[in-house]
Amino acid sequence: MPRRFIPVIILGLLHVYIGLRLLPDLVASPGVRTGGALLLLVSCGLMLAGLRARSIQPRALADRVAAVGLLAMSLFSSLFVLTLLRDIVLLVAIVSLPVRYVHTLEGATALLAVVVAAFVTLVGFAGARRRARIVSVDVPLANLPPELHGFSIAQISDVHVGAQIKRNYVDAIVDAVNGLDADLVAVTGDLVDGSVQDLASHIAPLGRLKARHGAFVVTGNHEYYSGERAWVAEFRRLGLRVLLNEHVVVRHGGASLVIAGVTDYSAHHFNPAQRSDPNAALAGAPADAAAKILLAHQPRSAVAAAGAGFDLQLSGHTHGGQFWPWNLFVRFQQPFTAGLHRVNRLWVYISRGTGYWGPPNRFGAPSEITLLRLVASPRARAAAPAPGTHFATEVTSDAL
Repeated sequence: MPRRFIPVIILGLLHVYIGLRLLPDLVASPGVRTGGALLLLVSCGLMLAGLRARSIQPRALADRVAAVGLLAMSLFSSLFVLTLLRDIVLLVAIVSLPVRYVHTLEGATALLAVVVAAFVTLVGFAGARRRARIVSVDVPLANLPPELHGFSIAQISDVHVGAQIKRNYVDAIVDAVNGLDADLVAVTGDLVDGSVQDLASHIAPLGRLKARHGAFVVTGNHEYYSGERAWVAEFRRLGLRVLLNEHVVVRHGGASLVIAGVTDYSAHHFNPAQRSDPNAALAGAPADAAAKILLAHQPRSAVAAAGAGFDLQLSGHTHGGQFWPWNLFVRFQQPFTAGLHRVNRLWVYISRGTGYWGPPNRFGAPSEITLLRLVASPRARAAAPAPGTHFATEVTSDAL
C-alpha cells in the first residue's frame, strides 16, 4: 500500500470511531443518523483537502481551502478527545452502576460531547482570531543597577504568518507593540509559514516595529521549514537585527546589558553550520555587563543558557499548548509550557505565542504580546518561584 494512503485511512477510521460511538446514542431517527454520518464524511474530506492545500493554485484558493480544513480539524480534535473521554466514563459506569442508569448516561454524554466540542471550537476560534492580549511580567534580577530598573522588553513569538494569518493581523500586533513604548523588542522565532515570495507583503508591517534600542529576532524551526536564508535576508531588509549565535551590547542610562540570540534548537538538522550554541552567542561579551539576556526559540535551550551564564532567556515555540487538551502534553517535549520559570540561576520566560499554527483554536491557552520589565531584587537569585508562578499581570486586548 502506498504510504500516502496511510494518513487517509487513519483519519477515516478515527471519524468512523466517532460516528459509531456517538450517533447511535445521540439520535433515534435513521435520517438524522445518516445526516450525522455525512457530516463526519465531509469533515474528513475537508481535513484531507486542507492538508494538501499547498498544492492548489492559485494561492488565494489554497489559503481558503486550508483555513476551512483546519477549522474542521479543530472541531474533529475536540470531538475525538471528548468521545474518548466519554468511553472511559461509560466503562467505569458499566462496572459500577445499574444498567438503566448506564443507558441514560449514554444519551446524555453523547449530546454533551457534541455540545462541548462545538463550544470549544467556537470559543477557541474567537480566541485565535482576536488580537493577542497584553501580558505584563516583572523579572527580578539580583544586582541590577538603578539605570536598568524598569528596562522593558516587548516580546512577540510564533506569529506564523501564512495561510491564515495575513497582513491585517500582523498590523494589529505591530500597533499594539509600538503602543507599549518598550526599550527593546524581542521576536523569538516562528514568524512565518511559507516562502518570502508568497508572504513578504504580509510580514512587511514588522518593519514598523519601534523601540529605543531596536527590534531583535532569532530563528525558529518554521523559518528552517520555509527557507531560513531567504527569511533572514528579508528580516534584515525590514530593519530587524537577526542574532545567529551572536550578541550585541546595549547601553542604557550609563549601564550595559547583553542581548544575545541563538539559532533554533533544531537548526543543525537543516544546516550543520548553524547548530544552536548559547556559549558562542555570549563569546566576547563584557564580563561586567549588568544583565545577559538570551533570545532562544525553544525552552530546551535553557540548560545550556544557564551553563553559559545568562540571567534571562526569552522563548516561545510551545504556544502554551494552544488549546485543550494538547496543552497538557507539552511538558513531555519541553521543560516548560508557558510563563516565568527558573533553571538554576537563570530565569526563563516562555510566551504562549502571538499568533497560532494549524487549527484556529486558542481555548485555554490565549495568545499574548508580552511586556517584560527588569526589576532589581537582591534576593532574586536565592529564591526560585513556586511551580506555576508567573509574576504576570494580564490585560485583555481588543478583538480584531
